[in-house]
Amino acid sequence: MLAVPEFRALFAGFGVFLVGETVKMLVLAVLLYERTGSAPLAALAYVVGFLPHAVGGVLLLSLADRWRPRALMVGYDLLRLASVALLALGVLPPAGMLGLVFAVGLLAPVSSAARNSLLPELLAGDGYVLGRSLFTVAAGATQVLGFALGGLLLGLVGPYGALWLTVLTCAVSALLVRYGVAERPHRAVAHGVVRQTWRVNRLLLRDRRVRGLLLGHWLPGSLLVGAEGVIVPYADGLGPGASAGVLFAASAFGMLVGDLVVGRWVAPARRERLAPWLALLLGAPMLGFAAGPGLIAAVVLFGVATFGFAFQLGLARRFLAAVPEQRRGQAFGLLTTGLMTAQGLSAGLAGLLAEWLAPGRVMALAGVASMAATLLLWRWLRPERAERTADGGNCAHSQIS
Repeated sequence: MLAVPEFRALFAGFGVFLVGETVKMLVLAVLLYERTGSAPLAALAYVVGFLPHAVGGVLLLSLADRWRPRALMVGYDLLRLASVALLALGVLPPAGMLGLVFAVGLLAPVSSAARNSLLPELLAGDGYVLGRSLFTVAAGATQVLGFALGGLLLGLVGPYGALWLTVLTCAVSALLVRYGVAERPHRAVAHGVVRQTWRVNRLLLRDRRVRGLLLGHWLPGSLLVGAEGVIVPYADGLGPGASAGVLFAASAFGMLVGDLVVGRWVAPARRERLAPWLALLLGAPMLGFAAGPGLIAAVVLFGVATFGFAFQLGLARRFLAAVPEQRRGQAFGLLTTGLMTAQGLSAGLAGLLAEWLAPGRVMALAGVASMAATLLLWRWLRPERAERTADGGNCAHSQIS
């Protein structure tokens, strides 16, 4: 994979992009809290990282196939550069800062869709699945790096200095893509961005095979994210010495190990057969939280559970085969939009439940919900059934144009 020059450039640009975005959102939360003293407003800084994906995914995704992918990604990086520079000047009020980040973020799912749609063109066969796995691993690692770097920069140069350095990451990301990735033509031309986005999204969701694979990607893992949404209060209840950061790290580490092991050492056909069982693994360990385990046991449970996220590798090739090539960009955008939205809703619902139930009980319920979703979607997670029902969606594919 890394022997392919274009993939190296795309991968490096993605890493720099994520580090910059993570630093920006951390600094924005700190700035809002410093200027307003409002914890809810500071928390809203993180919410605006999720909301644009839901809105942009509903309204703008057709742009991923109507614009040339390299131009789209570079243009988004330059737009980010301008917006972060404006934040770094310190001239906007808190509402203006949030509004600017939200508005620019509307194009985030479009840029992400363009990037994901390029992978099958750069990597053939199982290389595409392994490339996606590498992107997933990099996402976790670079976000951890971004939080660490953001905290360091806040101490060394302050929030505005950190934002100016984030401007630099936007420029580096744009240069890597501009000079490392070849330009390709757009895949589709149509009039009416919003209407076309809605139309193709409806047709994709109407296709039984695509819909089943989308739900398979979205639900089992997103429902588990609800358990992560109450890590902080759970760790607080364990007493002195317990750290929410340790549990978050265990969750990220389990996902990292799962992607490495399943992606590198499991054969493609077996990887697809294991997909439903790995999805079931997401929820099963969380049942142990009903007993209120201590820190060490909780770390083990989270690490084992998130190993199951590797189930998505078993769906990658089949999802690529299920969507029409001329709408590949929008299909990948819809996949990402659904994930972001489902994760946000799951974490929010878990937070509400924690008002009435102990955090451990909420985590156990998240595990039950994840397992129930897996069982309901078993026929789509299992490759034999998904392939046998492929003909049921062919008519919808012929309409997605």
